[in-house]
Amino acid sequence: MVTSTPLLSLHVDVACGSALCDSEEGREFWQRRLAFFGQVGLALCVALYLLLNLFWTLGGHQPWTWWVSRASNQIHLGCCLVFLVVYLVCRVRRPLGRLVLSLVDAGSIVLVAAAIGLLYNADGMTRFSDYHGIMSITVTLFIRAVIVPSSVRQTIVTSSLAVVPVLVGYYTALEARGIVVPPPEQLNPVAAAGLSAPLATTVLGAWCAIVVAASTVASRVIYGLREEAREAQQLGQYTLEGRLGKGGMGEVYKASHVLLRRPTAVKILRPEQAGEKSIARFEREVQLTSRLTHPNTIAIYDYGRTPENLFYYAMEYLEGVTLEELVRKDGAQPPARVLHILAQACGSLAEAHRTGLIHRDIKPANIFLCERGGTHDVVKVLDFGLVKNIDQPDDSSISVANTIKGSPLYMSPESIRTPDELDVRSDIYSLGAVAYYLVTGKPLFDSKNFLEICSLHLQTVPEKPSARGGRSVPEDLEGLVMRCLEKNPDARPANARELHEALRACADFGTWTERDAASWWKEHPDVITPPEEVDESPIPVATTEKLSSAATRTALTTGFR
Repeated sequence: MVTSTPLLSLHVDVACGSALCDSEEGREFWQRRLAFFGQVGLALCVALYLLLNLFWTLGGHQPWTWWVSRASNQIHLGCCLVFLVVYLVCRVRRPLGRLVLSLVDAGSIVLVAAAIGLLYNADGMTRFSDYHGIMSITVTLFIRAVIVPSSVRQTIVTSSLAVVPVLVGYYTALEARGIVVPPPEQLNPVAAAGLSAPLATTVLGAWCAIVVAASTVASRVIYGLREEAREAQQLGQYTLEGRLGKGGMGEVYKASHVLLRRPTAVKILRPEQAGEKSIARFEREVQLTSRLTHPNTIAIYDYGRTPENLFYYAMEYLEGVTLEELVRKDGAQPPARVLHILAQACGSLAEAHRTGLIHRDIKPANIFLCERGGTHDVVKVLDFGLVKNIDQPDDSSISVANTIKGSPLYMSPESIRTPDELDVRSDIYSLGAVAYYLVTGKPLFDSKNFLEICSLHLQTVPEKPSARGGRSVPEDLEGLVMRCLEKNPDARPANARELHEALRACADFGTWTERDAASWWKEHPDVITPPEEVDESPIPVATTEKLSSAATRTALTTGFR
């Protein structure tokens, strides 16, 4: 489930005028901000139009026909039309090119400024029209600087172009009206002071220069903040877009590669856990997982550290559903589909077991169902964070000896009794518990107490799936599931390859077809969600890792052996 929680910032706010505007994301953002600029400009322009005309009309100074007959009102409506066109052009879903966006940006400002210049000549120079023009160009340039992403150079060029028609309109109006303008109550303040048209225009030009400078500073500050936010989201060649979830060691974000534009999932070690031991364990997880190439194992693309010493790695981005979510939302699954899913998971584990690796955290939340290349119900085994190399002992500087690791509902008895002496058959037990969950829609044991769950794993034989789930389960599948759940590892399939062969021998194996899978995905769009690594088991993994087996095993195994 994608959440709205950011790492630092979730939106890639790039500024036009920079090289980043060559990217599709940069142009899309620029286009959205121009549409917003048009929307805000239109709202303010319409509000000012209504305010001025209502004031003069309700006060009895002018008739209602003055709203459209007066030249200044017609020019005002023209400004509204410019902002409306900007909004309509930029709100289209089709992305616009950089040239078009540049023309819309600069063109709209120049047209509005030209309208302001015409206002000086429309109905005569008055004290009100003098201030009206100055106020309008100031507000317009500041709104653009705040809303539209722009580099310093582009802000200076656009703003300078905008003030030219204002100054020209002001100068021509003064020249046309002369220095003395009767009647006295509408006397222009410049005329009253006896200033010539060139000198008065120079004064206004100085004010416009201040406005251009202030707008440039505002644009530069906002541009800098956006650049900092963009850089803060960069992890090597990856740009973060949104958080997907979090696990015991880190958080997972959706990201994209800067050059390849490939959707990617990036896992980041939490800053508060960035000690040397945690980083070493995190790096070990990446190195071990990257050795696996099976198509049903999640692929690792890259890993590294940021200048701030945040460790991360990039893996393939998946859209689909974990088995945890699948059962929670859709209930117990058909036996044929269960066989189809388990066989793929066995393929992933078989490769890991051949290379001497034990997953140690097989659970429904770590098995993902997705669509890849037009094929549905493709399994991906996730999160090898607790993986153990059985050919090499754990480095004591990284792992805590005699520590119980895994998820309580899916831990094998030996992972509780002798956690440092596990072999691949521990994964077989966990996968059997996953199979039990799939065919019954319920976990192996109904308990939320950690000690009770562990004791049940050690001494209690679970009910058969057919008795527990309220639905018939084929005898061959049921027998295989119960065999995987044997307390004695010697009674289970010896490894994932042997289990895979046993699954293929079941009568229903192969009867779940691609057509069945495609039909289910089409009929259940509400079930499909982006991947997440949030541990939703009753007992958090972190809780189990904090318990030293020296005390825990004594409490659990006394009287059970």
